[in-house]
Amino acid sequence: MQTDQTLAIGGFNVISTDRPTLARRLLDGLAQGRQQLLFFVNTNLVVKGRALLAHQDDPGVILANDGIGLDIAARLMHGVTFRENLNGTDFTPYLFECAPAPLRVYMVGARPDVLERAAAHVRDRLGQQVVGTCDGYAGVRQTADLDSRINAAGAQLVLVAMGNPIQEAWMLEHRHALDAKIIIGVGALFDFWAGDKVRAPLLVRRLRLEWLFRLAQEPGRLLRRYTWDILVFLRQCYKYR
Repeated sequence: MQTDQTLAIGGFNVISTDRPTLARRLLDGLAQGRQQLLFFVNTNLVVKGRALLAHQDDPGVILANDGIGLDIAARLMHGVTFRENLNGTDFTPYLFECAPAPLRVYMVGARPDVLERAAAHVRDRLGQQVVGTCDGYAGVRQTADLDSRINAAGAQLVLVAMGNPIQEAWMLEHRHALDAKIIIGVGALFDFWAGDKVRAPLLVRRLRLEWLFRLAQEPGRLLRRYTWDILVFLRQCYKYR
């Protein structure tokens, strides 16, 4: 069995692991009452989520790799690639499958209409208990007692879908007020579950070209991320090599 190792990418200490090992770590922590925060580190987070660096040595913080950019950087700097490509879109349903019983899930983020459809998908298609939701717009801004509501609902898992670095900042700000033992930043996952966005075909994903598919769908929003921000990412990798 391979042993997990940590690879330094742009100042972030990213764990090289696989889905079974990561799921087991989270579920063991849940059973033992240990809170764990899972962040998926992609090139965009390396560029825009520098505030996370101050928290990465916390034993409750897990940084997992997301995307081909991290693999390229790992190959250039360490001569290896990550054991498996990990992202919230694929990992979260896998975590549900590995849980011995349906998880009590609280969902934070996305537009209200998207969130409603995503929550229905989690209940009806994925068989989990959605114990509450809060949209990532007026809901998050106007719900002063959101932490208390999440705790009162008995959530075991909080999924935060507000895009990085906003979701990471929210997770770090609220973690100590939350009783939930697993908190995961999942990016655009609610949009996929709601059918509001379409994932790349399986072959495209296997070829590690999902980023190109998403760029073609949303050029206005993602063009900078996959052009200028890539240069900034490479500069960060060189600076913290």
